[in-house]
Amino acid sequence: MNKIKKLLTAAILLLSSSFIFAASAVFTTDNYNLNISYNDIIIAGDAIFVRLNIVPSKNLKKIKQELEVKAVLQLYQDKKSIETAPFYLITKKKKDISGDYLAGVPASLWLEENNYSITITLDIGTQEALDFTLPLKYEKREFIHETIDLNDSNTAIKTDNSPERMAQIEKLNNILFTTMTSDVFSLKSFQTPVNSTRYTAYCGDRRVYAYSNGKSSTNLHYGNDYGVPEGTEVKACAAGKVVMAENRISTGWSIVIEHLPGLYSLYYHLSEMNVKEGDMVKSGDLIGKSGCTGLATGPHLHWEVRLNGSAVKPEFFTANFTFEPEN
Repeated sequence: MNKIKKLLTAAILLLSSSFIFAASAVFTTDNYNLNISYNDIIIAGDAIFVRLNIVPSKNLKKIKQELEVKAVLQLYQDKKSIETAPFYLITKKKKDISGDYLAGVPASLWLEENNYSITITLDIGTQEALDFTLPLKYEKREFIHETIDLNDSNTAIKTDNSPERMAQIEKLNNILFTTMTSDVFSLKSFQTPVNSTRYTAYCGDRRVYAYSNGKSSTNLHYGNDYGVPEGTEVKACAAGKVVMAENRISTGWSIVIEHLPGLYSLYYHLSEMNVKEGDMVKSGDLIGKSGCTGLATGPHLHWEVRLNGSAVKPEFFTANFTFEPEN
Protein backbone atom coordinates (compact mmCIF):
# COMPACT_ATOMS: atom_id res chain seq x y z
CA MET A 1 0.00 0.00 0.00
CA ASN A 2 1.34 3.44 -0.90
CA LYS A 3 2.15 5.61 2.05
CA ILE A 4 0.49 8.96 2.55
CA LYS A 5 3.32 11.42 2.11
CA LYS A 6 1.77 14.56 3.44
CA LEU A 7 -1.31 15.91 5.21
CA LEU A 8 -2.07 19.59 5.26
CA THR A 9 -5.12 20.73 7.19
CA ALA A 10 -5.94 24.36 6.54
CA ALA A 11 -7.40 26.79 9.02
CA ILE A 12 -11.13 27.30 9.07
CA LEU A 13 -12.18 29.46 6.13
CA LEU A 14 -15.40 31.40 5.64
CA LEU A 15 -16.81 30.94 2.16
CA SER A 16 -17.78 34.40 0.97
CA SER A 17 -21.50 35.23 1.10
CA SER A 18 -22.41 31.63 1.99
CA PHE A 19 -22.57 31.81 5.80
CA ILE A 20 -21.22 28.28 6.14
CA PHE A 21 -17.81 27.59 7.62
CA ALA A 22 -15.68 25.13 5.69
CA ALA A 23 -12.53 23.32 6.68
CA SER A 24 -10.14 22.15 4.01
CA ALA A 25 -7.52 19.44 3.87
CA VAL A 26 -5.06 18.08 1.33
CA PHE A 27 -3.87 14.45 1.22
CA THR A 28 -1.04 13.45 -1.10
CA THR A 29 -0.22 9.88 -2.15
CA ASP A 30 1.99 8.42 -4.89
CA ASN A 31 -1.02 8.23 -7.20
CA TYR A 32 -3.15 11.32 -6.57
CA ASN A 33 -3.78 14.51 -4.65
CA LEU A 34 -7.02 14.68 -2.71
CA ASN A 35 -8.41 18.16 -1.98
CA ILE A 36 -11.21 18.17 0.57
CA SER A 37 -13.79 20.78 1.59
CA TYR A 38 -16.25 20.04 4.41
CA ASN A 39 -18.20 21.72 7.20
CA ASP A 40 -16.47 20.67 10.40
CA ILE A 41 -19.01 21.83 13.01
CA ILE A 42 -21.55 19.15 13.89
CA ILE A 43 -24.92 20.28 15.28
CA ALA A 44 -28.02 18.20 15.98
CA GLY A 45 -30.32 18.34 12.96
CA ASP A 46 -27.67 19.63 10.56
CA ALA A 47 -25.63 17.57 8.10
CA ILE A 48 -21.99 17.05 7.19
CA PHE A 49 -21.18 17.45 3.50
CA VAL A 50 -17.80 16.64 1.97
CA ARG A 51 -16.57 17.62 -1.49
CA LEU A 52 -13.59 15.74 -2.91
CA ASN A 53 -11.43 17.01 -5.75
CA ILE A 54 -9.20 14.25 -7.11
CA VAL A 55 -6.11 15.11 -9.18
CA PRO A 56 -4.14 12.10 -10.50
CA SER A 57 -0.34 12.11 -10.36
CA LYS A 58 1.97 11.36 -13.28
CA ASN A 59 2.35 7.82 -11.93
CA LEU A 60 -1.39 7.20 -12.21
CA LYS A 61 -1.63 8.74 -15.66
CA LYS A 62 0.80 6.12 -16.95
CA ILE A 63 -1.61 3.31 -16.04
CA LYS A 64 -3.45 2.23 -19.16
CA GLN A 65 -6.38 0.40 -17.50
CA GLU A 66 -9.68 2.17 -16.99
CA LEU A 67 -10.01 3.17 -13.34
CA GLU A 68 -13.15 3.55 -11.25
CA VAL A 69 -13.42 5.78 -8.20
CA LYS A 70 -15.20 4.23 -5.24
CA ALA A 71 -15.51 6.45 -2.19
CA VAL A 72 -17.56 6.25 1.00
CA LEU A 73 -18.16 8.81 3.75
CA GLN A 74 -18.69 7.63 7.34
CA LEU A 75 -19.64 9.65 10.42
CA TYR A 76 -18.11 8.33 13.63
CA GLN A 77 -19.12 8.77 17.26
CA ASP A 78 -15.93 7.82 19.10
CA LYS A 79 -15.01 4.59 17.27
CA LYS A 80 -18.54 3.67 16.17
CA SER A 81 -19.77 4.39 12.64
CA ILE A 82 -23.25 5.94 12.93
CA GLU A 83 -23.93 7.18 9.36
CA THR A 84 -22.63 6.09 5.95
CA ALA A 85 -23.13 7.48 2.45
CA PRO A 86 -21.51 6.95 -0.98
CA PHE A 87 -19.76 9.72 -2.87
CA TYR A 88 -21.18 10.56 -6.29
CA LEU A 89 -19.63 12.35 -9.24
CA ILE A 90 -20.69 15.99 -9.70
CA THR A 91 -18.09 17.39 -12.13
CA LYS A 92 -15.79 15.69 -14.61
CA LYS A 93 -13.69 17.34 -17.34
CA LYS A 94 -11.22 14.64 -18.37
CA LYS A 95 -11.30 10.96 -19.20
CA ASP A 96 -9.15 10.01 -16.20
CA ILE A 97 -10.27 10.02 -12.55
CA SER A 98 -10.02 13.81 -12.27
CA GLY A 99 -13.20 15.33 -10.94
CA ASP A 100 -15.29 16.46 -7.98
CA TYR A 101 -17.28 14.07 -5.82
CA LEU A 102 -19.86 14.87 -3.13
CA ALA A 103 -21.40 13.04 -0.18
CA GLY A 104 -23.50 14.04 2.81
CA VAL A 105 -24.61 12.43 6.07
CA PRO A 106 -27.25 13.72 8.51
CA ALA A 107 -26.56 14.59 12.14
CA SER A 108 -29.33 13.11 14.27
CA LEU A 109 -31.88 15.41 15.88
CA TRP A 110 -31.01 13.48 19.09
CA LEU A 111 -27.26 14.16 18.76
CA GLU A 112 -25.52 14.64 22.11
CA GLU A 113 -22.09 15.90 23.09
CA ASN A 114 -19.38 13.39 22.21
CA ASN A 115 -16.26 12.93 20.10
CA TYR A 116 -17.16 13.00 16.38
CA SER A 117 -15.12 12.58 13.22
CA ILE A 118 -15.56 11.62 9.59
CA THR A 119 -13.66 9.04 7.59
CA ILE A 120 -13.34 8.97 3.82
CA THR A 121 -12.53 5.59 2.31
CA LEU A 122 -11.15 5.91 -1.22
CA ASP A 123 -10.52 3.05 -3.64
CA ILE A 124 -9.42 3.73 -7.21
CA GLY A 125 -8.44 0.19 -8.08
CA THR A 126 -4.67 0.66 -8.17
CA GLN A 127 -3.93 -0.13 -4.54
CA GLU A 128 -5.53 -1.10 -1.28
CA ALA A 129 -8.28 1.33 -0.26
CA LEU A 130 -7.06 4.22 1.89
CA ASP A 131 -8.86 5.83 4.84
CA PHE A 132 -8.63 9.55 5.59
CA THR A 133 -9.97 10.76 8.94
CA LEU A 134 -10.91 14.36 9.72
CA PRO A 135 -12.04 15.96 13.00
CA LEU A 136 -15.42 17.52 13.80
CA LYS A 137 -16.34 20.02 16.52
CA TYR A 138 -19.58 19.49 18.43
CA GLU A 139 -21.85 22.49 18.99
CA LYS A 140 -24.93 22.25 21.20
CA ARG A 141 -28.37 23.22 19.92
CA GLU A 142 -31.43 24.03 22.04
CA PHE A 143 -34.86 22.81 20.98
CA ILE A 144 -38.37 24.12 21.61
CA HIS A 145 -40.73 22.01 23.73
CA GLU A 146 -44.47 22.46 23.18
CA THR A 147 -47.86 20.80 23.59
CA ILE A 148 -50.24 20.66 20.61
CA ASP A 149 -53.94 20.24 21.43
CA LEU A 150 -55.75 18.16 18.82
CA ASN A 151 -59.50 18.24 18.18
CA ASP A 152 -61.51 15.11 17.37
CA SER A 153 -60.69 15.08 13.65
CA ASN A 154 -56.94 15.60 14.14
CA THR A 155 -56.92 13.03 16.95
CA ALA A 156 -58.50 10.53 14.55
CA ILE A 157 -55.78 11.22 11.96
CA LYS A 158 -52.92 11.00 14.46
CA THR A 159 -54.16 7.68 15.86
CA ASP A 160 -55.15 6.18 12.49
CA ASN A 161 -53.53 2.75 12.14
CA SER A 162 -55.47 1.74 9.04
CA PRO A 163 -53.77 -0.31 6.29
CA GLU A 164 -54.19 2.70 3.95
CA ARG A 165 -52.21 5.04 6.21
CA MET A 166 -49.55 2.40 6.93
CA ALA A 167 -49.14 1.84 3.18
CA GLN A 168 -48.73 5.59 2.63
CA ILE A 169 -46.03 5.76 5.31
CA GLU A 170 -44.20 2.78 3.82
CA LYS A 171 -44.35 4.26 0.31
CA LEU A 172 -42.88 7.57 1.48
CA ASN A 173 -40.12 5.89 3.48
CA ASN A 174 -39.15 3.77 0.47
CA ILE A 175 -38.67 6.99 -1.50
CA LEU A 176 -36.77 8.87 1.19
CA PHE A 177 -34.34 6.01 1.84
CA THR A 178 -33.51 5.66 -1.87
CA THR A 179 -30.15 6.97 -3.10
CA MET A 180 -29.65 7.12 -6.87
CA THR A 181 -26.04 8.24 -7.36
CA SER A 182 -26.77 9.41 -10.92
CA ASP A 183 -29.54 11.81 -9.86
CA VAL A 184 -27.63 15.09 -9.58
CA PHE A 185 -30.16 17.82 -10.34
CA SER A 186 -28.93 20.83 -8.35
CA LEU A 187 -25.73 21.94 -6.63
CA LYS A 188 -27.03 25.40 -5.72
CA SER A 189 -28.13 26.72 -2.34
CA PHE A 190 -31.83 26.21 -1.61
CA GLN A 191 -34.29 29.10 -1.58
CA THR A 192 -37.19 29.20 0.85
CA PRO A 193 -40.49 27.95 -0.67
CA VAL A 194 -42.62 30.95 0.37
CA ASN A 195 -42.01 34.68 0.75
CA SER A 196 -42.52 34.71 4.51
CA THR A 197 -40.40 34.72 7.64
CA ARG A 198 -43.31 33.92 9.99
CA TYR A 199 -42.43 30.54 11.47
CA THR A 200 -44.90 28.70 13.69
CA ALA A 201 -42.71 25.62 14.25
CA TYR A 202 -39.17 24.43 13.59
CA CYS A 203 -37.41 21.22 12.65
CA GLY A 204 -36.56 19.31 15.80
CA ASP A 205 -39.26 20.79 18.06
CA ARG A 206 -40.09 18.36 20.87
CA ARG A 207 -43.85 17.90 20.84
CA VAL A 208 -46.54 16.41 23.03
CA TYR A 209 -49.76 15.77 21.10
CA ALA A 210 -52.72 16.07 23.50
CA TYR A 211 -55.63 14.05 22.11
CA SER A 212 -59.27 14.98 22.50
CA ASN A 213 -59.85 11.68 24.36
CA GLY A 214 -57.46 12.64 27.15
CA LYS A 215 -54.53 10.54 25.94
CA SER A 216 -51.29 11.85 24.42
CA SER A 217 -48.14 10.93 22.51
CA THR A 218 -44.70 12.47 22.03
CA ASN A 219 -42.86 13.06 18.78
CA LEU A 220 -40.40 15.29 16.95
CA HIS A 221 -41.42 17.86 14.37
CA TYR A 222 -39.45 17.13 11.22
CA GLY A 223 -39.73 20.40 9.30
CA ASN A 224 -40.30 24.15 9.46
CA ASP A 225 -43.86 25.48 9.45
CA TYR A 226 -44.67 28.79 7.79
CA GLY A 227 -47.78 30.51 9.14
CA VAL A 228 -49.08 31.72 5.79
CA PRO A 229 -52.69 32.15 4.59
CA GLU A 230 -54.33 29.42 2.55
CA GLY A 231 -53.60 29.87 -1.14
CA THR A 232 -50.08 31.25 -0.69
CA GLU A 233 -47.86 30.31 -3.64
CA VAL A 234 -45.38 27.51 -2.84
CA LYS A 235 -42.24 27.29 -4.98
CA ALA A 236 -39.61 24.60 -5.48
CA CYS A 237 -36.62 25.26 -3.22
CA ALA A 238 -34.20 23.95 -5.86
CA ALA A 239 -34.13 22.18 -9.20
CA GLY A 240 -35.13 18.54 -9.14
CA LYS A 241 -37.52 15.75 -10.01
CA VAL A 242 -41.01 15.37 -8.52
CA VAL A 243 -41.10 11.86 -7.05
CA MET A 244 -44.42 12.17 -5.20
CA ALA A 245 -47.49 14.35 -5.67
CA GLU A 246 -50.59 12.96 -3.98
CA ASN A 247 -53.11 13.24 -1.16
CA ARG A 248 -52.07 11.54 2.10
CA ILE A 249 -54.08 10.99 5.27
CA SER A 250 -51.57 12.65 7.62
CA THR A 251 -50.05 15.36 5.44
CA GLY A 252 -52.86 16.15 3.00
CA TRP A 253 -51.89 17.19 -0.51
CA SER A 254 -48.14 16.52 -0.51
CA ILE A 255 -45.21 16.99 -2.89
CA VAL A 256 -41.74 15.43 -2.66
CA ILE A 257 -38.84 16.57 -4.89
CA GLU A 258 -35.49 14.81 -5.33
CA HIS A 259 -32.51 17.20 -5.69
CA LEU A 260 -29.40 15.08 -5.15
CA PRO A 261 -28.79 11.40 -4.39
CA GLY A 262 -30.63 10.81 -1.09
CA LEU A 263 -31.65 14.48 -0.73
CA TYR A 264 -35.37 15.36 -0.90
CA SER A 265 -37.58 18.36 -0.08
CA LEU A 266 -41.17 17.85 1.11
CA TYR A 267 -44.17 20.21 1.04
CA TYR A 268 -47.24 19.31 3.13
CA HIS A 269 -50.86 20.40 3.77
CA LEU A 270 -51.31 22.02 0.35
CA SER A 271 -54.64 23.26 -0.96
CA GLU A 272 -53.67 22.55 -4.57
CA MET A 273 -50.79 21.08 -6.59
CA ASN A 274 -49.40 22.35 -9.89
CA VAL A 275 -47.04 19.42 -10.59
CA LYS A 276 -47.29 15.67 -10.98
CA GLU A 277 -44.96 12.76 -10.36
CA GLY A 278 -42.16 12.66 -12.91
CA ASP A 279 -42.11 16.41 -13.61
CA MET A 280 -38.77 18.22 -13.65
CA VAL A 281 -38.77 21.59 -11.88
CA LYS A 282 -36.39 24.52 -11.59
CA SER A 283 -35.63 26.54 -8.47
CA GLY A 284 -38.49 28.98 -7.89
CA ASP A 285 -41.05 27.13 -10.03
CA LEU A 286 -44.62 27.26 -8.72
CA ILE A 287 -45.51 23.77 -7.48
CA GLY A 288 -48.67 24.41 -5.44
CA LYS A 289 -50.46 26.56 -2.88
CA SER A 290 -50.54 26.33 0.89
CA GLY A 291 -53.55 24.99 2.73
CA CYS A 292 -54.89 23.14 5.74
CA THR A 293 -55.26 19.56 4.48
CA GLY A 294 -54.39 16.49 6.53
CA LEU A 295 -53.43 16.87 10.19
CA ALA A 296 -53.30 20.65 10.59
CA THR A 297 -54.50 23.04 13.28
CA GLY A 298 -54.61 25.95 10.82
CA PRO A 299 -53.45 27.08 7.37
CA HIS A 300 -49.69 26.77 6.92
CA LEU A 301 -46.92 25.25 4.83
CA HIS A 302 -44.82 22.46 6.29
CA TRP A 303 -41.42 22.44 4.55
CA GLU A 304 -39.18 19.49 5.28
CA VAL A 305 -35.82 18.24 3.99
CA ARG A 306 -34.63 14.65 4.25
CA LEU A 307 -31.10 13.35 3.71
CA ASN A 308 -30.64 9.59 3.51
CA GLY A 309 -34.04 9.24 5.17
CA SER A 310 -33.33 11.52 8.14
CA ALA A 311 -34.81 14.97 8.72
CA VAL A 312 -32.31 17.81 8.46
CA LYS A 313 -32.90 21.45 9.37
CA PRO A 314 -34.07 23.04 6.06
CA GLU A 315 -32.14 26.29 6.55
CA PHE A 316 -28.88 24.30 6.54
CA PHE A 317 -29.34 23.94 2.78
CA THR A 318 -29.87 27.66 2.15
CA ALA A 319 -26.08 28.04 2.52
CA ASN A 320 -23.51 26.81 0.00
CA PHE A 321 -23.61 23.25 1.39
CA THR A 322 -22.00 21.71 -1.75
CA PHE A 323 -19.07 24.17 -1.70
CA GLU A 324 -19.88 25.09 -5.27
CA PRO A 325 -17.50 27.75 -6.63
CA GLU A 326 -19.21 31.12 -6.88
CA ASN A 327 -19.39 32.85 -10.27
